[in-house]
Amino acid sequence: MDWKNEVINNIKWNGEINNIEQKQKIANKICKRVKNGEVIGFGSGSTSFLATQAIAKRIKEENISITAIPTSHEINMLCASLGIPTASLNQAKPDWCFDGADEVDSHGWLIKGRGAAMFKEKLVMKSCKERYILVDDSKFVDNLCDKFPIPIECHPESLCYVKNELLEMGAESCILRLAKGKDGPIITENGNFILDAVFRNIDETFEQKLKNIVGVLDTGLFIGYNVIIEK
Repeated sequence: MDWKNEVINNIKWNGEINNIEQKQKIANKICKRVKNGEVIGFGSGSTSFLATQAIAKRIKEENISITAIPTSHEINMLCASLGIPTASLNQAKPDWCFDGADEVDSHGWLIKGRGAAMFKEKLVMKSCKERYILVDDSKFVDNLCDKFPIPIECHPESLCYVKNELLEMGAESCILRLAKGKDGPIITENGNFILDAVFRNIDETFEQKLKNIVGVLDTGLFIGYNVIIEK
């Protein structure tokens, strides 16, 4: 018996999707990559949202079967509303994954995490060998942090310590991300806070240096993941 639940069955993107025509083309392109029987990591963000809808349409039209490993509550609920079976990483290993990005530089390094799901996104990405990043032209930058800060997910009790360490490492700014629609800070799916930090000197060792700070669960900096850029 199915739930008669409009909360799940009418999941929509919250707000306007910028560059929607280009993002839809990218979504349709990655949709064609899907093969029957695959386990696929589903990323977060607006382009991943469109890709999930496109994949669901293809599943219905061609009667193919896949399993999704969602990286956020939002995508998990969208899969549920569209009838896409889901699993956790403890249940299945993804054959490949797709995701979006907030910034991409010439090295293929990324900043992700404006949706506050970067830990699960990184975990899924690390779990498979083929990683597709879906980005429109607005995401390409000369240097990381040109447009967006690096999200740092940290334990609530480590907030002051982590911020001090980030400033010692040369952060130009370090701001606690506040929620919209509720009082106080954003709470991640892991029950943590996010500090948004801007750095100007980022090298290939920087992601690990940030993760070495006690209290940091993970960051939105993705370096050396050998991603395939789809645009």
